[in-house]
Amino acid sequence: MPSRRLGLSLGVDIVPFKVCTLDCIYCQLGGTTQKTTERAEYVPAEAVLAELEERLSQGLKADFITMSGSGEPTLNSRLGDLIDGIKKITDVPVAILTNGTLLYRRDVRADCAKADVVLPSLDAGDKGAFEQINRPHKDIIIENLVSGLCDFRNEFAGQIWLEVFLIEGLNTDAEQIAKIKEAIEKIRPDKVQLNTAVRPTAETGVKRLNPEKLQAVAEQLGDKAEVVADFSPGCCGEHIESKAEDVLSMLKRRPCSLNDICSALGIHSNEALKYVTHLQQQGVVHSSEKDGIVFFKASS
Repeated sequence: MPSRRLGLSLGVDIVPFKVCTLDCIYCQLGGTTQKTTERAEYVPAEAVLAELEERLSQGLKADFITMSGSGEPTLNSRLGDLIDGIKKITDVPVAILTNGTLLYRRDVRADCAKADVVLPSLDAGDKGAFEQINRPHKDIIIENLVSGLCDFRNEFAGQIWLEVFLIEGLNTDAEQIAKIKEAIEKIRPDKVQLNTAVRPTAETGVKRLNPEKLQAVAEQLGDKAEVVADFSPGCCGEHIESKAEDVLSMLKRRPCSLNDICSALGIHSNEALKYVTHLQQQGVVHSSEKDGIVFFKASS
């Protein structure tokens, strides 16, 4: 699947849908269904490796194999074994998309250090903004998030690309930007990648920054900062149009969550989101939230 941050990325989903340490208001997959800090073998490592080896044997090409998916991948206790296994069957570099909240733990840092690129997040400069935006598990505090990232930087020889998700009115004032910059200077990532709400979010009312303001914040944060938010209209191509029509047909019959769409069409959540976003940008689908779940419906 094409990714603006990682090129052609093969995503490997290693935790169940929305098992996470956070419940971010901007999450494109909707609200967290199981908020936890407990590591477990949520998905059998051997099954994942067997499926991946089969895909690679079919001639699949990728710039990165990305540990990501529908929740927080570092919650999988066999993350390190998975990366070891991947490196035995392919030379394609491994990336980890993580919220970074468990990097204060030595075992999590050891697992992540086996990857080639780690892409953690930092969306707030203090406790108040962190709790408002990321809604963490009760055992997660922002001080541990930042110290874990700093420790990981000292131990990890690979690339760290830190994402900062900006929400107008919540973490964009001068004080928040200054605090985020201070934390970034401690963490010393190789890149700082700025994003905003260009896709549907778990909560309504999450306000995106326009490209000009994103670029202004990038300049404030220094030479390593770049804008990665994709404001381009819709996806294109016959295959995507065809799949999007299948999704639209479903949504004309009844409102569906992202999980409903994935189950009905047998596709990954990231793929389903791509089609939904395309339809929203065309104005034929809208979203609403009920009991913490985002539902999509065909527009009248």
